[in-house]
Amino acid sequence: MVETTDIGDWFRNIPVISRYWFAGSVIFPLLARFGLFHPMSLILTQDFLYRFQIWRPITAVLYYPIVPATGFHYLIHLYFLYSYSTRLETGLFDGRPADYLFMLLFNWTCIVIVGVLMDMSLLMMPLIISVMYLWAQVNRDQIVTFWFGTTFKACYLPWVITGFNFILRGSVMNELVGIFVGHLYFFLMFKYPQDFNGRCFLSTPSFL
Repeated sequence: MVETTDIGDWFRNIPVISRYWFAGSVIFPLLARFGLFHPMSLILTQDFLYRFQIWRPITAVLYYPIVPATGFHYLIHLYFLYSYSTRLETGLFDGRPADYLFMLLFNWTCIVIVGVLMDMSLLMMPLIISVMYLWAQVNRDQIVTFWFGTTFKACYLPWVITGFNFILRGSVMNELVGIFVGHLYFFLMFKYPQDFNGRCFLSTPSFL
């Protein structure tokens, strides 16, 4: 008899941090889509600074508008979130959930700062791309398969995604911010200490 796995089992098998991130990235867009939250209350705006609306930096990385023009793009990046966050959490950060959470918090903080400076209202895509970039650098020589059977080294994946999204949408600011932040973490955590014998500027706080 063939065993079947329902969606509940699949969801519970996602590593814990990736699971909550994935769930939040599904719940908030759906709540806004069905009118339970106003989209303008979820995005990053200057009200975060001037009206002390401290939830905005969090909801801005979990919310993405679901409309006919953006639905396909949202689903693609939701898949990227599940795929590459799970791979990092069970690979490089296996047995080290605090380190993985710290990496996400560092990337999130940098992306929020860039978002405020550049007036970016939606931050889901940059955070996902930053995680994909880190995975691609750690597994840079692994061969990955993209659409239509094309294959290339993993280190090129973020740039292929950037080019793909430029063709689809004509804008790649989200992807470039994600690559910049992902590279910043990779450089400070791995490249600078290991290749340049520099000090490690990033360490997971003990409270995590």
